Amino acid sequence: MSRFLLLAFAGALTFTQLSCSSNTSVTPTETAALLQKSDVVVLDVRTPEEYADGHLAGARNIDFKAPDFDDRIAQLDKSKTYVLYCASGNRSGKTATLMAEKGFAKVDNAGGFKDLKAAGLPTE
Repeated sequence: MSRFLLLAFAGALTFTQLSCSSNTSVTPTETAALLQKSDVVVLDVRTPEEYADGHLAGARNIDFKAPDFDDRIAQLDKSKTYVLYCASGNRSGKTATLMAEKGFAKVDNAGGFKDLKAAGLPTE
């Protein structure tokens, strides 16, 4: 019986890893490399006030807390690569999961803006 439970757990873990393969966390160094690619869309999911205080160069703002957040995410091109960030990585992590569930092909969570800025990524 315990062998069966172990095999079931291993199978579930493998399925979870495969189904979330388009939703990954990336380091500031990996983010910098991704930003060099022409097909990458950078999304800042902080509030407009946070965005106005500084954001990554070229980032689009879609407020995670806005009532139309789900609608705005649904309008995005699912075939593009997205790099997401927020203040700490919490909202961007939740957004990455949501986007993966909605069928987005490639979504990377870059974490918190403060860490990205400290690593020298270009800001506006």
